[in-house]
Formats: sequence, C-alpha cells, structure tokens
Amino acid sequence: MAHYQLSSAMADFVARTLSFTSDDSSINGLRRDYDEMCRAFTPPIPAGLEVVDFRLSGVAVRSYRPPVEPPAAGWPCILYLHGGGWVVGGLDSHDFICFKLAVALGAMVVAVDYRLAPEHPFPAGFADCLSVWRALRSGPFRFDREKMLVAGDSAGGNLAAALCLALRDAGEPLPTAQVLLYPGLGGDERLPSRNECADAPLLGSTDVDCYHALYLRGTARPNAYAMPLLAEDFSGLPPAFIAVAQFDPLRDDGVRYAERLPDATLYYGEGLVHGCLRALGQVAEVDRLYENLLRYMADKM
Repeated sequence: MAHYQLSSAMADFVARTLSFTSDDSSINGLRRDYDEMCRAFTPPIPAGLEVVDFRLSGVAVRSYRPPVEPPAAGWPCILYLHGGGWVVGGLDSHDFICFKLAVALGAMVVAVDYRLAPEHPFPAGFADCLSVWRALRSGPFRFDREKMLVAGDSAGGNLAAALCLALRDAGEPLPTAQVLLYPGLGGDERLPSRNECADAPLLGSTDVDCYHALYLRGTARPNAYAMPLLAEDFSGLPPAFIAVAQFDPLRDDGVRYAERLPDATLYYGEGLVHGCLRALGQVAEVDRLYENLLRYMADKM
C-alpha cells in the first residue's frame, strides 16, 4: 500500500484502525472487531445532547436531540444510515458523527439499526430504513418536516440514495437533500477506481465484492433500490452532497452518481481513505471534509 500517498496523520489513523483486526474472519469476528474499533474512536456524549433509544415501525432507532431550544416549526431532522458493508455496525458504531451533526447543526438526528446481511440480505435493511422514514414523517415529533435530510456513509450512503429513489417513485415527499459519504452505489469492476485502489487502506476491491455478495445473496437481478447506479431515471431526486475518498475503490461510484443527478455537489477528498470520517480532529484532510459537509447541510436547513 506504499503507493498511496497518505499524510502522516492519515497513516497513523489507518494504523490505529487496523490494530483492531483479529484473525477471526467469521461474521461474528468481523462484528466484534468492528465494534471494538468503533468504541475506541467514539468521543464522550457532548454536554446537553439528549440521546434516546426507542423503536419506530418495529425498528430500533436512536435519536440525538440538540442542546438548543427548537424553533417554532421544530428542529431540522437528519435521518442517518450507518455504514459497514450492510454487514457490521449498529446504533453505537456511528455515535461519533451523529453527535457532531446534532450539535454543529442544531438538528435532531435519528439513526437506524437496520437489519444486517447475511442473515437479512436485501431488501431487509432497505425496507427498515424506508419504514423509519415514513414513521418519522407521520409521527408526533418536534421537528420541521420541511427540513428533513437523509445522510449515510458507505453502505449507508447506498441506503440513503435508494431511499430517495423509492420515495420519488412512490410520489411521496422527498428529503430536502441527500448526503452520501463515500457511498457504494453499485458501480461495476470496470470503473477506474476498482483497479487503481484495489488494495487501498481499510477497503479493497475484494472487500467490496464480498460485501456485495453478502448483501445481494438470493437476489437474482439487483434493482436500483439495491444498487442505485442501476436506475434508468435520475430526474426528480433531491439535491445531493456526495463526498468521495481519493484512495477508495468506491470512489468512482460517487463520481458517476454525481454526474447523473440533476443537482449534485461532488466533494473529491484528496488524500482520504474509506472509513476516514472517524478521524475528525485528528487529520486535517478529514476536518476539511467536515467543514464542507456541515456548510452544505446548514444551507439546506
């Protein structure tokens, strides 16, 4: 991996992340290692932030209520869908970014503990996210339904894009914006980044193929709700902020999706690797990503 030109701070972050990898490559082993890594990178709950676990439409969710009084119309709301290849992760794994979004934007954030593959392949996780969105829209919550965004990283970015496609197709109210952070959107092996970043730090092309196989197990012909780049029509979708990492086999998924959407802001993260969102406050390149991300989201609220 020496040919990936990482800053010293990013290289340190990669090394620390990899230090949680064990010899147990089973699904349970992967989840255990991932959870341990996530705990190591999760900061304390910010002062005044109210964190509550409950269920919506039968799905476990976690809300993060900001330490500010809501406007008359209610807080803005962000539905956050976590990454992890549709296989690992949960309500604890992405506290770090939900904390940041809630406090920095004065928004209510709702994270979804969607069902994971391979036990629950597509469309289970996607259906959970869609059910939670609909329950949020119809429930008695103190947020502004005119300022609802959906965001997700990696597999969560896939689910966020799929959610927007499904809502558009059903003629239902759409998010104000979709925020896709190094998303996996179903690009094929011919994309340049698959070869250029085949052995990239923290996620390689073989890893992508394995996650796809687990998520799509039993799916004869994936559709756009499984892999959004398969969509035939990209019109009528919400504005998008799409951040890609330079050293990531999924980089060109995001680039291609941005090219096809009618209103997309592409952030090309030079020097970034997949999974680097946890390096906030540790790596200058990641801090710049957050600055652009928060500016975009604040403008949509």
